[in-house]
Amino acid sequence: MSTDTLFNKVLIANRGEIALRILRCLQQLGIPSVAIYYDSDRNSPVVRQADEAVEIFGDSPSAAHLDIAQIIGICKQLGVDGVHPCYGFLSENAGFARELAANDITFIGPSAEVIELMGDKITSRNFVEKHGFPVPPSVSMDADSDGFIDAVAAMGFPLVVKASAGGGGKGMSIVNSKDELESTLRVAASEAEKYFGDKRVYVERYFENARHIEVQVVGDGTDVVHLGERECSIQRRFQKIIEEAPSPALDAAKRKEVCDAAAGIAKAANYASAGTVEFLYTSSGEFFFLEMNTRIQVEHPVTEMVYSVDLVAEQVKVAAGQPLSIAQESVVMNGHAVECRLCAEDAFNDFMPETGKVLFLKEPTGEGVRFDSSLYQGQAITTAFDPMLAKLIVHAPTRAEAITGCIEKLREMVLLGINTNAEYLIKVLEHAAFKEGDVDTGFVGTYAEDLVKDELSADQQRAVLSAAMLSDRSMKLIMEATPDIYASIGRWSN
Repeated sequence: MSTDTLFNKVLIANRGEIALRILRCLQQLGIPSVAIYYDSDRNSPVVRQADEAVEIFGDSPSAAHLDIAQIIGICKQLGVDGVHPCYGFLSENAGFARELAANDITFIGPSAEVIELMGDKITSRNFVEKHGFPVPPSVSMDADSDGFIDAVAAMGFPLVVKASAGGGGKGMSIVNSKDELESTLRVAASEAEKYFGDKRVYVERYFENARHIEVQVVGDGTDVVHLGERECSIQRRFQKIIEEAPSPALDAAKRKEVCDAAAGIAKAANYASAGTVEFLYTSSGEFFFLEMNTRIQVEHPVTEMVYSVDLVAEQVKVAAGQPLSIAQESVVMNGHAVECRLCAEDAFNDFMPETGKVLFLKEPTGEGVRFDSSLYQGQAITTAFDPMLAKLIVHAPTRAEAITGCIEKLREMVLLGINTNAEYLIKVLEHAAFKEGDVDTGFVGTYAEDLVKDELSADQQRAVLSAAMLSDRSMKLIMEATPDIYASIGRWSN
């Protein structure tokens, strides 16, 4: 394989908007692609646009996407020499990376050893602390050990219980008293075993009014470059819904301190790929290592837009053996970007998942606007996968302009057939505290009484929908088109 071609063929081991994002990068790099899909996704854009597409089978859609033997079999059959796991599914599975290597297939991500080191929250925390970087006060001994409860309670309350192998907020719980501790540990361990096959949990001090700040890093095994930080404090159920870059909380000096720490952690791990180092940032200005995500993140577009870099292309090139194409001194921040995650859920009813069918979609467009989606007309939205449907990202010279742009574009977007959190996102973006940058991980709970639905009468709802449909050019064309049964007759008339 020459360095000009990078890879002969890359399989995208995922689905949805991120799979389409990876496909477009492969197309720009001139690399032939293979998509895999479960039956329900056979009409998706990534399946239609990839050079080759292969159906995968399993007891459920998720089970099919987690079937390592089946995916490697497809790779061998089609001559695939690289696999991009995107995020979720097998993206942080060291066993998958190791099996690919055993079959002379490159995992487009860090090595299995680094995934194991940094993917396990207990192991990674010990590693980070050993190298002199700050971690929150915690207890990570076996929950069945004598003295565990007393050691945890001695830290004081509130506390947060986390799964060692966890992610996405699963296996996490807040504990406010010793009376709650034992039952919470049991539940957390059970959830951890269910979702991750690993019942180990740890407990750390919970800092109220803290922010969730993460730093984007890229390494080639020798050098590591950081591309600034992202503010990820707006969360529901420990899952992010709005992210931005840079964070409104950091001045230049603190930004350098946090980002240098992230790069130092990645360099100590000999990191080779794109990754994210996550920190807890307290109201007193302290920061503590939380975890490292050894994959591309959902919110990577805000960094790409602010720093004008293609993170996926860097991943692919590093995996192919090339050095980083960017140096730290060339990394320059330009403006501000905000990302909103559009989810199929009733955000005003405890974020309950929603199902339905995409009847009509009008995507937001404009300068500085990016809409990462793989939605298509007729698509069935089910609970088989994560409820995130798409991501709206707006880049502008200032934070205020980026926020205003997000609000305008969320209102401009039309998606019929499925209930989403779009109205809720607008409520958050319009909130005075958010506009001031006064946010923390408890924002959604703190302002719950402000983030409520504006009720419209049935007549108002019909008027709004009618206006949206009548003002849209593509909908007009559909309405004014000759019905198929008559169009087939041609110019003949009676």
